[in-house]
Amino acid sequence: MTRRKAPAGPSGRSETAPPFFPPAQESKAPFGHLPVEFPGSFPNPSVRLSPALPEIVLLGRSNVGKSSLLNALFGRRLARVSNTPGRTALINVYRLPELYLLDLPGYGFARVSLKERARYHALVRGLLEDRATLTGVLWLLDLRHDPTADDQAHADLLAARGLPVLVALTKADKLPYGQRQRRLAELIRTLALPAEQVQLTSSTTGLGINQLGEALLALAEAR
Repeated sequence: MTRRKAPAGPSGRSETAPPFFPPAQESKAPFGHLPVEFPGSFPNPSVRLSPALPEIVLLGRSNVGKSSLLNALFGRRLARVSNTPGRTALINVYRLPELYLLDLPGYGFARVSLKERARYHALVRGLLEDRATLTGVLWLLDLRHDPTADDQAHADLLAARGLPVLVALTKADKLPYGQRQRRLAELIRTLALPAEQVQLTSSTTGLGINQLGEALLALAEAR
């Protein structure tokens, strides 16, 4: 028996197509004018995505604000912001016209069992070490804090893989301007990265969000 094609919805898309989010009206967010598709959440780091596009991974501690930053980039509330950090148990994939963003589980002190935390680490390590289709990494660090042992372990993974890395220093609005600039300089030295690869950001005020969006698109185009 031949499977019948699913009827098209009001937008002309099949009802079995992945969730689709049209451009945000009058949004000034860097990706606000772009349609976004959500292909799904996946437990397997080797999942094949189609069509083939540049893939940029979002990596950071469980309370660093990845979901808030994603929503600031999109200009819409597409990523779920949890009151309990570290609940992203799967790879959440967002497709823009020219790239995929892969939102990974947060690492660190998420309030989950040791078994579940080990599963998070295995998923992240498997993707960073073995996924051949990765284009680059957006690594989120809290501007207010020095890198932790967990951060250093992931820095070692990134160095071993040799992928291009952009760093978003989150929650910059929590510090006054002078202290913010001092922390930026300190972290650039600590991370040993060029200054142009490190961006101050605030999902609350929008600081650095447009610049970060431009850098992500440039990273995808440079593949």
